[in-house]
Amino acid sequence: MDAPLQIAFRHTAPSEALETLIRARAEKLGRYHPHIIAGRVVVEIPHRSAASARPPVALAVEIDVPGRTLVARDEGIVHQAKADQTALVNRVFAAIERRLASDAALKRGAIKTSEAAGETGRISRLFPAQSYGFIEIKEGPDLYFTRNAVQSGSFDTLAEGSLVEITRATTEGPMGPQASSVRPFGAVAA
Repeated sequence: MDAPLQIAFRHTAPSEALETLIRARAEKLGRYHPHIIAGRVVVEIPHRSAASARPPVALAVEIDVPGRTLVARDEGIVHQAKADQTALVNRVFAAIERRLASDAALKRGAIKTSEAAGETGRISRLFPAQSYGFIEIKEGPDLYFTRNAVQSGSFDTLAEGSLVEITRATTEGPMGPQASSVRPFGAVAA
């Protein structure tokens, strides 16, 4: 980890035993991803139930890797026993380890992704009067798209610089490579 691990206790007193356990698990995260930038752990009591003498405890782990932040969170009743704390920490760290391993495998190409689905791009040129535009993607030429390719009829909400998720068409269109589906970020898939 490039930056030191940050641990915060919210709405609860700090626990040295819990902090030691968290730091021990965090030290092992480097096995799952080659480049971890930073990490944050928050231990909190999210709410107190009047009916319960034991408040739930939530544990959230955020790990920054190049290009994204991976998050794992769990909540449970933690009694004073060390085994309860260990179980909660182990569940959350097992989840973040799976996410780190998956992200690392994806980045090194061990997991194949469809070339056509789930790519992201940015609107580079937009011609609203003619109902078409171009999307700049990471690798390759700009993709042509029309109003009909934009999901949920949200063509009019697009602007140059907008981030979009695209699906490439299997064939080229009149302007070269094209997108068969364009969905603005923040829009719900239909």
